[in-house]
Amino acid sequence: MRRSYRIIRPQLMWGVLSVALVLCFAGIARAKMDTQLCLACHNASAPKTDHVKGVSLYVNAKLFKPSIHAAIGCPSCHTDIDGFPHKLPTRKVSCSGCHPTQDAAYRRSVHAEGAKKIPGCLDCHGNPHGILPKRDPESKVYPLNLPRTCGSCHGNPELAKRYGFPDVYALYMDSIHGFALTQDGLLVAAQCSSCHGAHEILSRKDPSSRTARGNVPTTCGSCHAGVKASYFEGVHGKNLLAGNQKMPVCTNCHTAHRISDVQTVAWQVTTVGTCGGCHKERLRTYRDTFHGQVTALGFSETARCWSCHSAHNILPASDPRSTVAPANLQTTCGKCHAGATLNFVSYQPHADPHNKLLNPALYYATLFMNLLLAGVFTFFGIHTVLWLFRSLFHRTGAGPRSGTELPWR
Repeated sequence: MRRSYRIIRPQLMWGVLSVALVLCFAGIARAKMDTQLCLACHNASAPKTDHVKGVSLYVNAKLFKPSIHAAIGCPSCHTDIDGFPHKLPTRKVSCSGCHPTQDAAYRRSVHAEGAKKIPGCLDCHGNPHGILPKRDPESKVYPLNLPRTCGSCHGNPELAKRYGFPDVYALYMDSIHGFALTQDGLLVAAQCSSCHGAHEILSRKDPSSRTARGNVPTTCGSCHAGVKASYFEGVHGKNLLAGNQKMPVCTNCHTAHRISDVQTVAWQVTTVGTCGGCHKERLRTYRDTFHGQVTALGFSETARCWSCHSAHNILPASDPRSTVAPANLQTTCGKCHAGATLNFVSYQPHADPHNKLLNPALYYATLFMNLLLAGVFTFFGIHTVLWLFRSLFHRTGAGPRSGTELPWR
């Protein structure tokens, strides 16, 4: 009996395995048959409509077959439909069943605030039966297409006014990022999700937001890694890390959406005033210099704030690594003035003629010149007035005419 059991046992095992395989293939075949059965009705030439809800029941098979959902079939999303024909209305499909992480992130975002939850998944990803992978050039969330997708709301003045968000689509499209993406086709160029994220888009007032003031350098640094490292080595970055939220970050100088090419004259001329927004006294004294006056005329070939202090790694003059440290001034000034000597770099670019304690010689020299100028103009002003009265006196005939005529008479 034991021998016969040993013979039968392998046969039982093969039988069980065969049944399992049959059931497995039957399940797959049924899933395919269900999808085909669905399309047999819902891909009819004339679109059908649910007259109760007014929702189209038409599914375009040409869009569905290349979509990312075609592989899982209709029953994976429409779980309440278990036979044919089925009852109406059907249960609303929830994306969270397959995408719980993205759904949780979305629920924390500004888009999920309020009862309407606008935009929803389909507003960004498109037709539910034609959703393509984000790497597909035809996808609505493909990098080249994403600005247009976001711009359907953020480029709509009416929606911007209704919901109180800025109309930024046009600003982005005119920026260096928008130009690089849409005109040059550079997929590495920053687009909406690069800065704001894809699903968990938070208000910039939220400390956890990627666009919150304290997080902006890290967000921008995800692409501009070298600039990020340089910024955090400077006084602005160090003070920001120390908790001083008043320190300037990337968006203070470059703005958030209308980011221009830093090589343009317009950007260079206006950004001097940006630095002066915090350093008001430095800006005032700079404008009194030759550099500042040439800048005011719109010329680009002159020294500006970053020419001397550098753009991101800004250090105090007391730091030996600073570009304006005394030992480095010849090198810094020599970038424009070849062969700059020690006497040449003793020039004070922010000399203040009104500060007697900081610049006593300049203060008294300026005071003397102002008094001299005032005295000269006062003297010649009095002289001109007296001469005018004398000439009028003679013109009226009240004065003597013989031997005392004025030269022009």
